[in-house]
Amino acid sequence: MPGMKPGPDSFGIVAVSHGCRGVAARACGLVNLEPTKIVEILKDRPSWFRDCRSLEVFTMLPAGNGGTIELVYMQMYAPTTLVPARDFWTLRYTTTMEDGSLVVCERSLSGSGGGPSTASAQQFVRAEMLPSGYLVRPCDGGGSIVHIVDHLDLEAWSVPEVLRPLYESSRVVAQKMTTAALRHIRQIAQETSGEVVYALGRQPAVLRTFSQRLSRGFNDAISGFNDDGWSVMAGDGIEDVIIACNSKKIRSNNTAPNAFIAPGGVICAKASMLLQSVPPAVLVRFLREHRSEWADYNFDAYSASALKSSSCSLPGLRPMRFSGSQIIMPLAHTVENEEILEVVRLEGQALDEGLLSRDIHLLQFCTGLDEKSMGSCFQLVFAPIDELFPDDAPLISSGFRVIPLDMKTDGAPAGRTLDLASSLEAGSTTLQASGGADDCNLRSVLTIAFQFPYEMHLQDSVATMARQYVRSIVSAVQRVSMAISPSRSGLNAEHKIISGFPEAATLARWICQSYRFHLGVELFRQADEAGESLLRMLWDHEDAILCCSFKEKPVFTFANEMGINMLETSFVALQDLSLDKIFDEAGRKALYSEIPKLMEQGFVYLPGGVCLSGMGRHVSFENAVAWKVVGEDNNVHCLAFCFVNWSFV
Repeated sequence: MPGMKPGPDSFGIVAVSHGCRGVAARACGLVNLEPTKIVEILKDRPSWFRDCRSLEVFTMLPAGNGGTIELVYMQMYAPTTLVPARDFWTLRYTTTMEDGSLVVCERSLSGSGGGPSTASAQQFVRAEMLPSGYLVRPCDGGGSIVHIVDHLDLEAWSVPEVLRPLYESSRVVAQKMTTAALRHIRQIAQETSGEVVYALGRQPAVLRTFSQRLSRGFNDAISGFNDDGWSVMAGDGIEDVIIACNSKKIRSNNTAPNAFIAPGGVICAKASMLLQSVPPAVLVRFLREHRSEWADYNFDAYSASALKSSSCSLPGLRPMRFSGSQIIMPLAHTVENEEILEVVRLEGQALDEGLLSRDIHLLQFCTGLDEKSMGSCFQLVFAPIDELFPDDAPLISSGFRVIPLDMKTDGAPAGRTLDLASSLEAGSTTLQASGGADDCNLRSVLTIAFQFPYEMHLQDSVATMARQYVRSIVSAVQRVSMAISPSRSGLNAEHKIISGFPEAATLARWICQSYRFHLGVELFRQADEAGESLLRMLWDHEDAILCCSFKEKPVFTFANEMGINMLETSFVALQDLSLDKIFDEAGRKALYSEIPKLMEQGFVYLPGGVCLSGMGRHVSFENAVAWKVVGEDNNVHCLAFCFVNWSFV
């Protein structure tokens, strides 16, 4: 490639085509592996290409120079519920050059009727692979220079017009296939050299398998192939949520011989919708960090209980609730942090005194959390696991996928979330909405899929439950989308939310007046400000200011921007955090010892120390002050705290 000068620190160059038939991308990079190992990995597409459902070699024939010719049938998953999957029928040639380079060339066979004629093939649209392949050259000092070319015609005509960018963008192919291949072999190279360190003493290959199984289970749920046992159930007249059931006794992802077997089967509730002016990375990060905003703890408990027993009982029979606390424990990440694998512990609380509280553990896979990420897919996929977390743990995947669309036409009004499933018709539908072109680069399609095990006699009840639950999640995502949509005025999402409540300005005035009354000094230099201006000053204050309810168990009700950053939460999720949760035992004792003084004189100074964010991270602060916030009725409405010079430890 022109200008390519690979060196020890060179990862590679990726180029995309803009004028060819179909979509095409090519890449070149230096990888510290031998050519034969690299070719072996790249030919095993399902191991690194997450959209590849299966690859089967039907025939292998010897060729000259020790080469081989193979007839290959490959199936790809559908990225969303709104489009059919793709398959390929190709000829693949592998040979060795005189200089020791290995070459793999592949292209589709002519005609659309070749390949397997199974019933499952009816769910696929036959796509075409134009000349593609790999050239792997050995380097004198070790390692190899890898050239990759991907050139596909994905038959974009067969999908709704609004979704055609997914099939007409060479950038998408470059990210999903070409770059993914380079990243994968680079990851293997670093693991082989011992550069990668993982948690819990797990081998890299084991953790990588967990990510692949989570992804595959989620893809299976979205595509719902008949030969996997999936069938669509009758709806309730509103086709916003698709309900499919799999009545086979399914081993989790068909990988572990002793994996859990669902007693009746699995119900999947899934939906897709268009998001307008919602940054995908921000949305996925919010869903990850603020689970209580959209999830119901009882449904997590229901799915988790199926792992430990041979029967499933409907949610509500053992009333529990999510305490608001989740602890995220990192397991592994890829070299460039584009993929993260982690364990999440949700702390449960029993609503009845006679019941024991029960924590839930989830294995979670995330992609595209970085707001600057240019990825083609942003995902949050999880499955309940046993706390012992064996290597063959069964996984029933659920989650979210956001795929950006490079739209060039006007879109819907900014911040709106639209349902596509009931209004799109393949090949002919256009979105009838008005909007500005400035929002077009933020258009994306969101796919939600949740799976629930069921017993045969509870199939209809679980299906109804799953449909209602996913509808509630869709509503929650709509609310979140409105909140995090970029503001035309330049204010951030959190400030937009508090500005929408008239009582926020009143609270800001009470906070400042009470501070002046109790401490005898002004909280701000410009104390004569009022209304929205005072609220803005409070929001922009350099220290973390938090308010909690004046109750037996204080929960946070307000925070400025620095306070939200310190707690690693959001304004809408503040109420999930209580005052005692951000202090360890020593911190709580120190705080409680000062409560009588706070009640008597109205304020108290707290020495420097360490507290905890909502994500469990340690936060140090130089000192703090707490005071009673009194309203115009002379009643104490809340307690305010100001943490000075805080930082993450």
